[in-house]
Amino acid sequence: MRSPRPTNPSKPPKRPFRLPWRDLLDVLAMGVWSAMLFRFWFGGKLLLLLHPDYAWLSNTAAVILALMSVYRLIGILGKQSRRLDGSSSLGASGNTETHITLLPRNFSSAVLLAVAVFGLIYTPKAFASQTAVQRGIAETLTLTRAQPQRFARAADPEDRTIIDWIRLVNVYPEPDEYENEAVNVEGFVIHPESWPSDYLMVSRFVLTCCAADAYPVGLAVKLPETASRADYPVDSWIAVSGQMVTDTLDERRQVTIAPSDIRPIEEPNNPYEY
Repeated sequence: MRSPRPTNPSKPPKRPFRLPWRDLLDVLAMGVWSAMLFRFWFGGKLLLLLHPDYAWLSNTAAVILALMSVYRLIGILGKQSRRLDGSSSLGASGNTETHITLLPRNFSSAVLLAVAVFGLIYTPKAFASQTAVQRGIAETLTLTRAQPQRFARAADPEDRTIIDWIRLVNVYPEPDEYENEAVNVEGFVIHPESWPSDYLMVSRFVLTCCAADAYPVGLAVKLPETASRADYPVDSWIAVSGQMVTDTLDERRQVTIAPSDIRPIEEPNNPYEY
């Protein structure tokens, strides 16, 4: 009895070409997130959002996301090429790997993409007086996280920044200790409503981690008789030079700058202190 002639197995039919929209949406989300982080990095805006000590995390994420998006895109293109050749199969069981997610996959990727697109078109700005008033201007660092790891009283008072003065007063709170010491600080202008019209505050925001936990600190400035608040608009940046004196504001004795010179300056590229 003659054995039946073996038949050549027919080639599997080619599958219709379909774009993997879900996978492409993931790639697009990662790519736009990477572009957003690179924009903040090279655009000099990252320091408006993060403490310099943590900037490397954002920069590393930008590189990793870029590599991941390229790797994922290459994988998708290779998979589509195999499908067009009809060489791909579902395997012996015919099942594909599934993932359980709390939200629909398309929805999650779309939200991530929308946030990244917003980051691409949004330009961060430094906090100003309105935010300072809302968050409350700190005159002591007792309840903050920016405690100095090692305290040393600066030899030259004119070299102290606003945060240096606040830390110093926090350790030695008697205002008379600083009478007639030289002052040279820079910050933005606030007009406290409860203060007399011949006083203003020069302030800076302090970052401990990121912009979300930034808080303002400031020093009182007693304007000379020849000047008024109108000469120094709210949120404008000034450099104040003079001497420290003791004055009473809000029924409390505190250090106050008696200025010998107040001059307008441009907002610095990095307006925060640490």
